[in-house]
Amino acid sequence: MAEEHGEEMHEEEHAEDSHGSAHIEDIAFSFEGPFGTYDQAQLQRGLKVYAEVCRACHGLRYVPIRTLAEPGGLGYSEDEVRAWAADNFEVFDAELDDFRAALPRDNFPAVSGEGMGPDLSLMAKARAGFHGPAGTGLAQLFKGMGGAEYIAAFLTGFTGEEQEVAGQYLYENTAFDGGWVSMPPQLEDGLIEYDDGTEATADQMARDVAAFLMWTAEPKMMARKQAGFVGVIILVVLASLLYLTNKKLWAPHKYGKDMDL
Repeated sequence: MAEEHGEEMHEEEHAEDSHGSAHIEDIAFSFEGPFGTYDQAQLQRGLKVYAEVCRACHGLRYVPIRTLAEPGGLGYSEDEVRAWAADNFEVFDAELDDFRAALPRDNFPAVSGEGMGPDLSLMAKARAGFHGPAGTGLAQLFKGMGGAEYIAAFLTGFTGEEQEVAGQYLYENTAFDGGWVSMPPQLEDGLIEYDDGTEATADQMARDVAAFLMWTAEPKMMARKQAGFVGVIILVVLASLLYLTNKKLWAPHKYGKDMDL
């Protein structure tokens, strides 16, 4: 009996550990690594997922709409961005004291109120150090795992289990520390229809919107990588020139001393 009781306690402890620990898997996003770049088609699909699924509860208040047409982004023209903004958003204009159709110069609207979720502008960047000892982000450095992986894992991590606590429903999620979240599952296969014909599975939509949110947090990532690559090349050339110069300057003194000895 004692042995059976011990096994039951072990199983209960294991179950509690599995509920409390977050499970995140690595995803080979195109923008990872020193030479990675954003996939424009994926970013466009991710914007569609955000606009049709996420924006009801989550804003992007730090992201100017005009950046959708900037280099290194989604690849839209200025006219396409202007038309998309007018069709999808309304913003309050203090000069008119009324709402009007959004313009490229406006930011994505913020979303506030009871039951609304956090702003997603910097979510991918804020979650970049989720993994590793004491949140140091070592997995991101060595494995390429960061905020985009966390977002994709969170959106697909619902187990279907739910419970009521103090009048509020909680939903089990394997990617969240603690295991239970107040946000219900949002993605299901075929929820939206992609313009490029890609099959809109829950996993595909999670990856696409995660990539898009990575872009909202790091819109200049490609330019920064290019600048860093150029900087490394300049440093290598400079170091080589300094080495050769130093060798040429000191060679007569070094070899002259050896000859005297």
